[in-house]
Amino acid sequence: MNHGAEAAFDYMKAQIKTLGLNGEGKIRINRAGCLDRCGQGPLMVVYPQAVWYTFVDYDDIDEIIQSHLINGKVVERLVV
Repeated sequence: MNHGAEAAFDYMKAQIKTLGLNGEGKIRINRAGCLDRCGQGPLMVVYPQAVWYTFVDYDDIDEIIQSHLINGKVVERLVV
C-alpha cells in the first residue's frame, strides 16, 4: 500500500531542491522500503541522528524540513 508516499517523496525532493538544500555535502532524499511499518503510513528517517518521523500531509513535511533539516530542532509531535 502506497499511502501517498510516492507523492510525498516527490514533494519533499522538490522542496529540498527549491530551497537549495540539495547537492554534495547537503541534504539527500532517498527511497527506502517500508522499514517494517508498511501498514502504518508514510515514514521518514533523518540521518545521521536516526530520528524517525511519521507525517500526514505536506504541511508536516514542510515543518520537518524547516524545523529539523534547516534549524536542527526535532519535531517531537511527529516522532515515531
